[in-house]
Amino acid sequence: MVNKRSLFSSALAAGLALVLVACSGDSDDAGSPAPSTSTSSTPPPSSTPAPSTPASTPSAPVAKPRTAAELTKALLALADLPPGFQIEPNEEDDGTRLTSKDPKCASLVRLFNAKTAPGSKTEVMRVFSGGQEGPFIQESLDAMGTPAAATTLLATTRKAIESCRKASITIPGAGTSPVSVTEVAPPKAGTSPVAARFAAASGPLEGFEITFVFAGLGDVVLSMAFDSSADIEEPTSDAAAKATKVLGTAKTGT
Repeated sequence: MVNKRSLFSSALAAGLALVLVACSGDSDDAGSPAPSTSTSSTPPPSSTPAPSTPASTPSAPVAKPRTAAELTKALLALADLPPGFQIEPNEEDDGTRLTSKDPKCASLVRLFNAKTAPGSKTEVMRVFSGGQEGPFIQESLDAMGTPAAATTLLATTRKAIESCRKASITIPGAGTSPVSVTEVAPPKAGTSPVAARFAAASGPLEGFEITFVFAGLGDVVLSMAFDSSADIEEPTSDAAAKATKVLGTAKTGT
């Protein structure tokens, strides 16, 4: 049986930051996962056509591009978390994939399997663990260039989540299981927050669960991922507060 650390690391390495990349064609069934692509240390993580702009369009672009060093300073550090956490190395993509025959899930499948976000200029990521069995937390910050681009990405993500309720996940070496996709109440952090939970209730990955949270911080998108044992409220709020302070982005929103 694959332990929780291996499953969570595989899921994160697959590009589960749920960012849209333009791919042509629908996904195959669970027995035919998409070809493997390696994640970069700066994903979410090559974008082609950008999704359509939503009705809400925030203000003007930032004066200059965000740098990786600037974004890294804005990530949570060990000192920001309870005692017992450690920083995990960023894993390479091992071929973990989401698949579905339902056309309504095509966008979510592309999001799940994507390597990079459309329009993301710079991205940094950090993964924390509280031990072999968790809790596990991933934080990513994507500099989108403008608040409008950040809002577009969040709107596209929300629409993809709302359109798909069931799919299958394949983790090489562990197996394939059906997963339910549930939109959950996101922590009140940043602007246009959205959250979704993927859970496997049967098959070889039974018990596997991961929750994603996304929020806008001005021109930056905050992405968080949690295993089933992690609290999503406090880390997300703390991550948003720190990034807002360090980067000088918008403080609140809905």
